[in-house]
Amino acid sequence: MSQMLVYITASTREEASAIGRAAVNARLAACANVLGDITSFYWWDGAVQEDGEVSLILKTQHSLVERLTQLVKENHSYDCPCVVAIPIAGGNPDFLDWIVNETE
Repeated sequence: MSQMLVYITASTREEASAIGRAAVNARLAACANVLGDITSFYWWDGAVQEDGEVSLILKTQHSLVERLTQLVKENHSYDCPCVVAIPIAGGNPDFLDWIVNETE
């Protein structure tokens, strides 16, 4: 299967929405889900940080992940944004076909 979920974190709901909208408008993602607030703990600048973030999930094809990652990096406020592509192993065939049909 070529379909992928792409997990992204953003600093605000507005940023996550803007990235999701840009990805869908560019046909690099068939769908964008902006999820609720999360609390993230991570190493940055030599210390553990704690911040509020918003998570975003995009549905796309493997062949578009590189271009999608570039779009996220160009539209994200972080120096090193989280962009992680996860293969979809199965699911509703009609939905999986829809992902392919709605992306480049």
